[in-house]
Order: sequence, then C-alpha cells, then structure tokens
Amino acid sequence: MTVTASNYVRADNDLYQTEPWATEVLLRHFPLAGLQVWEPAAGNHLMADVLRHHGAVVKTSDIVTYDREHNAIRDFLNAPYTGPAFDAIITNPPYGKGNRDAVRFAELALDRCDGLVALLLTAKFDFGKTRRHLFQDNPRFMAKIALLDRISWAGNGETGTEDHAWYVWGPKALQATPRMLWGAKILPASPSPHEHRRDV
Repeated sequence: MTVTASNYVRADNDLYQTEPWATEVLLRHFPLAGLQVWEPAAGNHLMADVLRHHGAVVKTSDIVTYDREHNAIRDFLNAPYTGPAFDAIITNPPYGKGNRDAVRFAELALDRCDGLVALLLTAKFDFGKTRRHLFQDNPRFMAKIALLDRISWAGNGETGTEDHAWYVWGPKALQATPRMLWGAKILPASPSPHEHRRDV
C-alpha cells in the first residue's frame, strides 16, 4: 500500500469513528466476554457497541458528548481517576502532535488498569526510541496486531492514508513474550456458483 499525505486538518475534539471490523480484529485474538471494560475515548460508541455485542460489560467516557451519551464526561489525560477498577481499557485514543497525547494515554491506561490495555494507534507507533518504556522495556507488552486493511475514519467508505495497529498490554503480573499478529476485514463469503445459475 502507498502512503499519501492527507489534506484533512484535525480539529480539537474531532470525532474519529472506528469502523466495527477493526474492533472485531482485536476480539479475534483477545476475547473479552464477561470482562468489565472502560472505553475512555468513546466518541459515538462504535467500538463500545462491538465490545458489548461480544459479551463485554462496557462503561464509556469522553471529553465531550457527540451523538450518544456516555456513562461519564471525563478528560482522561488531565482529570485524576479514583473510580472503580476495570478488567480492561480498550480505545482509539487521541494522538496529538507527534503522538504525544497517545503516549500519555498509554502511560495513564497502564497505570489505571491492572488488566488488559489495548490501544488502536498508527502502525509505526512502536518505532520511537523514546517509547521503549511502553514496548521494549515493558514486561506487560503482549502483542501488536497489524491491520491489513485501512480504516475509513469518515465512515464514507473512503479509507484513510495511514496504516494502523492494535497494541496490547497484559496484566501487571504478566511477563509477556510479545507476539506479532495480523488481522483484516472478514468479508461475507462469496455465493456458491449455483446461486448465480439461472434456470432455463
């Protein structure tokens, strides 16, 4: 795939909706049925809806309300958190300039959740040498799941210009051996040739 520059200018609190198939990719590798999950950048709940469909108990929050109400309005990056513990934090966080917000989001998520943390980020997010504390030097880092298809953030079928991946960390007690995984959209099965045959 060729990476091309985007002419889209990001705005504060802009809404980037994660197509359901991208969350399905995560759940193929890491099922979350029955777990208490916090989605702290919930947007319009596209990710939360998929998690619930697969049996997770999801609480949502975000810095603002878009079209759907959250369980709480919360600035994950700036508001202290003293609420209940969750089994997992799953989200597509804001990236910020130079991915600095995404780095801080990862750090806070790992601090606030003793269980599974999965963040949807750019495919080269783990390349930065200043992020070794999240990957190379982090015993909780479990897996990178590269998305083999690009996400349409606008929801209009036009794919974005950048590749993405899930980054997954496990429980604090875990000493993980990181794995490289892959996932793509699962398209409906092609109809049988007999379904195209016309009776004469």
